[in-house]
Amino acid sequence: MAALAHNGSMKFTRARVVWSLILLSGIAGLFVYFRRGQPVEVVEVTQGPMVQSVVTTGRISSVARTDIASQSTARIEAILVREGDVVTAHQVLVRLRDDEAGANLAQTEAAVVEARARIRQLATVQEPVGAQLLEQARAADAQAARELARARDLFQQGFVSQSRLDDAQRAALASTAAVVAANAQAEGNGVHGVEAALAQSRLAQAMAARTAAANRLDQFSLRSPTAGTIISRVADPGDTAQPGRAILTLVSGDETRIQASVDEKNLNYIKLGQLARATADAFVDRPFTATLTYIAPAVDAQRGTIDLKLRVDKAVDFLRPDMTVSVEIISAQEPHAVKLPSDAVRRDATGAPYALVNRDGLATRVNLTLGLRGTGTTQIVKGLVPGDRVIAPTTVVEEGARVREQTQRTVQGNAAPPAAGLAQ
Repeated sequence: MAALAHNGSMKFTRARVVWSLILLSGIAGLFVYFRRGQPVEVVEVTQGPMVQSVVTTGRISSVARTDIASQSTARIEAILVREGDVVTAHQVLVRLRDDEAGANLAQTEAAVVEARARIRQLATVQEPVGAQLLEQARAADAQAARELARARDLFQQGFVSQSRLDDAQRAALASTAAVVAANAQAEGNGVHGVEAALAQSRLAQAMAARTAAANRLDQFSLRSPTAGTIISRVADPGDTAQPGRAILTLVSGDETRIQASVDEKNLNYIKLGQLARATADAFVDRPFTATLTYIAPAVDAQRGTIDLKLRVDKAVDFLRPDMTVSVEIISAQEPHAVKLPSDAVRRDATGAPYALVNRDGLATRVNLTLGLRGTGTTQIVKGLVPGDRVIAPTTVVEEGARVREQTQRTVQGNAAPPAAGLAQ
């Protein structure tokens, strides 16, 4: 019996030792685990070139965009160009049916011919005839005056009666009146007379009517107002042209522009003359440079944006109107910036920026002074140096907590290869 009791006591003691060892091992494991710290993702602070930019999208536009439309209702006889054709200034693009306008022009041209013939008639017929009639009237008046004088002498001598004298006086008065009438007619038919003035006025009216008719007829030949490229055609021969309804659309101008808009919060970062990197969606492998030339004076209240225009270098010849382009306006550059991903910058309740840095396994707060803000990257002016390992906010960790690095993320800089003429 004693032997059995002794064996049971030994088994119980061994079990206690085993459980004690297991407990101590667990405590030691927990101690080692917590000493290792909370696993976190870190990003290493780097140094290199950086740009601060405002990124947006826009569309290619030309300096002038013109709709070619008729000023009256008429049938389209012919459209002489196609989309993509390059045209010159005053080139006829569309011909409309112009029968009535042509007939009206012919009528006014006939009126001009008639008015000029009337002027020639005055100069070659009526003016000489008037002068001759005046001479005849003057001669007749002189003869009548002589006859009156002879009749008076004869009457005084008693050779003629009173009635004969009265007849001579009436003839003299009539001849004098005939001279006045002939003189008025001659003056009226002269170069500076009333008839000549009326004829010149009729000619001027006829010529003005002809000009109006010619202009009216010309409106049925729709011309290009300037050199450019046809980008749209929305009608065909046989269609009816309506006043103000575009038949063709023309873009012109030696200057290519980008029309874009940015959020009003970026207004502080943009200034006239800034360079921009742009890429057309259709030619992503052919970046080009543009210059900011216009900032709208007012903000669009509905969208909260401000409109911009950028001028594209003339050497860029592959762009087409209305192309979609991505635009990055360079507002500042720093060749040796200390950089940190923007999402690794934390802010406290007051909005002050800071970062949690892995310092000897502890999450240590470091207050920051920020500089340039790039695409996904922020410049650190004060607080960090290249090589610092900042705890990314992918894991919730308290300041002063023990941490261990589990993964490392690299900094994605925004210093893309420059477009031609843009320094980095």
